[in-house]
This record gives sequence, structure tokens and C-alpha cells, in this order.
Amino acid sequence: MRIVFMGTPEFSVPVLEALVKEGHQIAGVVTQPDKPRGRGKAVLMTPVKEKALEYGIPVYQPAKVREAEFVEVLKGLRPDIMVVVAFGQILTKEVLEIPPRGCVNVHASLLPRYRGAAPIQWVIIDGEKETGVTTMMMDEGIDTGDMLEKEVVAIGEDETGDSLHDKLKEAGARLIVSTLRKIQAGIVVRVPQTDQGTCYARMLKKTMGDIDWTMEAEAIERLVRGLNSWPGTYTKWNGKTLKIWKAAVIDGEYEGVCGQVVCADKGTILVKTGKGALSLLELQPEGKKRMAADAFLRGYPVETGTVLQSSR
Repeated sequence: MRIVFMGTPEFSVPVLEALVKEGHQIAGVVTQPDKPRGRGKAVLMTPVKEKALEYGIPVYQPAKVREAEFVEVLKGLRPDIMVVVAFGQILTKEVLEIPPRGCVNVHASLLPRYRGAAPIQWVIIDGEKETGVTTMMMDEGIDTGDMLEKEVVAIGEDETGDSLHDKLKEAGARLIVSTLRKIQAGIVVRVPQTDQGTCYARMLKKTMGDIDWTMEAEAIERLVRGLNSWPGTYTKWNGKTLKIWKAAVIDGEYEGVCGQVVCADKGTILVKTGKGALSLLELQPEGKKRMAADAFLRGYPVETGTVLQSSR
């Protein structure tokens, strides 16, 4: 089929690769405008743009895909179908109606649960045991279109936002190939979504990583994993930011206030929480590298009784 592909981040790249390998004709790739990134604020191409240029596919980067001028560009590309994966802009009805076979979206959750911008992280934060990828026909709502196919992915006990991202992007590549084959053969089954049991996976903000030590240890540990690597979790220690990269739940109750270090010895940093305690396994002091707890204690002695604080 003749396809217009829309996507922006690394998550979208395997789907584009799969479409090319399957032999589809990619008429054009639409991605977000290049933006400054990193400390040097150098303007970098989006991951999808980089991959498209490798293939020699024309790339379009409209500030707003709904603008009349760009809508005409899309019409001129004459796509049979559009495939959209983490593009980053809402498509209007006019755009959705351009391809005769519609617009297929690859979404990183088992719809209708976890609609929204950050389903990968929220399933970990919420303690779900499984997630997956859904292909769906797009409509004017946010992740509300008819479902086509799903692939279930288990969430490991030590799963992080990054590791789950990598599993799901590969699942998405497999699923889009299957879905498009069924669309071509006229055998795909459309299943309408209901609103029952849905969650909205709202966009991540840096402030979400500010640890509230009155929360239960299990909830904090899931937050640490879910927000790894961005935006990350952190606390305040001696007036400076201390990032927490990895932690483990310790059962039992301890004396003291929430956030208090109840043990800092022999490579162990144990912090009291609202329920249970959290063992801090990997930390990163402000302006320094990430390190294991034993290395941290050698360079940064922590006294038992020290209270880690939220920035709230």
C-alpha cells in the first residue's frame, strides 16, 4: 500500500522500519519540527526523520499539520492509508479523511485502558501486571477509535519505563505488519471501544519525580521504576537534589518520621516511608555520576537520622 507515516520519537522508528521491510511504498514521513536538545541546545533531527532520510523518504515537518497549506500537501501524496505512531499532534477530521483506507494508530497500551500520552510509564506506576500494544482506526477523539489488533506484553518485577518502552516498540512493529495485511485482505475486525475501565495516562512532568516519603514504599518503588529514565525521581539531601535510580521495598515498620534514614551502613541506605521502608540501591548526587549505594556511602557519608525531604 501507499502510506504516509507520521511519528516522531524513537518509539516510532521500528514501525517505520517494519513498513519498509514489508514492501509498502512510503510516500512521505511527517514528523515534528527539529528542536534544540541537550546542554548545548544543538538543533537535532527527530529519530524518525533520521531513519526516513536513511531510506531516502521525503520528510515533512509542519508546525501544525492541520494548516490548510499542509493539508493540501498530504492530499497530493495520495496515500491509501496513514500510519500514526507517537506523532505528537492531534489530527483533524479533514486530515483523517484523506486516505481512503483511513488512519491506523499504534498505541502503547491495551485499549481502552490507558488512553493518553504516557501509558508506558503509568502502567508501571499503577502496579499493572501486563500491558501491550493496540492498533486502532483513528477518529477525532484521543485514542478512542475502533480497535483492530492487540499484542499483550508482561510487565516484569524490575521493569522500568525504558525497558518497557523497548519491549513495546518492537511489539508495535510486529503488530502493524499483521494489521495492514488483514486490512489489505479485507479481513480485519473493528471492535468499538467502551469507556468502561479506562484510565487517562496524563503527560509526564518533572515535578512528578519529587518523592513524597509519606507514600507507601511499594508505591515509591514503582514510581522510581516508572519514571526511569525521564523525568526520574529525586529527593532533597543537605539542600541539594539527590536522584534515586533504583530502590527495593523492605517490609517492617521503623521509628522516626517519613523520609528519615534509619540505616546507613555496610552499603545499605534504608529510608522510612508511610508504610515500610525503601532501600536506596542506586543514587546520583547533584552534578555527579550515578552510583551504587556502597560507592555513594564511601564518598558521601550519611548519618542515621538524616531526613530526606520533598521539594513540595
